Amino acid sequence: MSTGTAAGRSAANTSTDRLARLLALVPYVVNRDSVALGEAAAAFGVTEKQLIDDLNLLWCVELRAPDPYCPIDLSYEGGEITVAEAESIARPLRLKVDEASALLVALRMLAGIPDLHDRDALSRVIAKLESAAGAAAAVSSQVAVEVDAHGAGATPDGSGTVLGRLRDAITAGRRVHLTYYVPARDENTERDVDPMRVLVVEGTTYLEGWCRRAEAVRLFKLERITGLTVLDVAAHVPDDAEPIDVDAGLFRPSPRDVPVTLELTARGRWVADYYPCESVEELGEGRLRVVLRTPDTRWVRGLALRLGDQGRIVEPASLAAGARDDAARALALYGMA
Repeated sequence: MSTGTAAGRSAANTSTDRLARLLALVPYVVNRDSVALGEAAAAFGVTEKQLIDDLNLLWCVELRAPDPYCPIDLSYEGGEITVAEAESIARPLRLKVDEASALLVALRMLAGIPDLHDRDALSRVIAKLESAAGAAAAVSSQVAVEVDAHGAGATPDGSGTVLGRLRDAITAGRRVHLTYYVPARDENTERDVDPMRVLVVEGTTYLEGWCRRAEAVRLFKLERITGLTVLDVAAHVPDDAEPIDVDAGLFRPSPRDVPVTLELTARGRWVADYYPCESVEELGEGRLRVVLRTPDTRWVRGLALRLGDQGRIVEPASLAAGARDDAARALALYGMA
């Protein structure tokens, strides 16, 4: 697995750094026809896992020309990155007046967010864009922006954003009740949480708090909080509750986790970079045997279906059998069983 220092991970994952990396990544690959994952990761100063996250995000990019729908043709199978249908990104960026104006409005709105990291870097970007934009900068400066509390991130009752209400609860020292969506089980859970802090890790915002249901410190993605009530109860975090060291990564194996052994072909090696593995063993000819630990094996069955002939579950045997049954049912739907 690729590794990096905590400081390197922190620097590589700020929003400003990631945007710059995404804008530079496509021309970098296009100009070289194909690039090895490891080589590209080293060139941009990130881990291979972080680079794969960037590539997955680039898959969502849609170009406006030459066709109405023109997604980037991107692949990193076999450890080699190739990019096609990205000529407009490969060319130097030229903004129209309305595009530059809209970008400046968005950047100024971002600069107004409380406790924003890298505010100095953002200010420099705005200044450079204003200098280059000319008339567009003058137009955008006349636009006032107000964040709509009923928009994204707002609580269902419209009483404010999840982030804003959580910050208020932390300041007031109040307990909160969360309705929290757990995708692995496809269900909403109810839990009381004593908030500790709000933090951003790898571009995702989390609430860290003492979960009264788990009786432990937990991280909750704000995007999965579907309901929030600030309770008229004082928050009480146990004295021995330790904040999670996010610089060491979010993966926290537990003795109760199930060890899962996978054998991967050369084309399936990306699993070792994308998921935290307890051990990685070279088998020759590019193949790997990896061991990962998880409290819920259902997602591993989904991973096995996604891998297809690029990998297989070795242990536990019951999980391997379940994955084979999943594959047989999927094939039956296409009349191929």
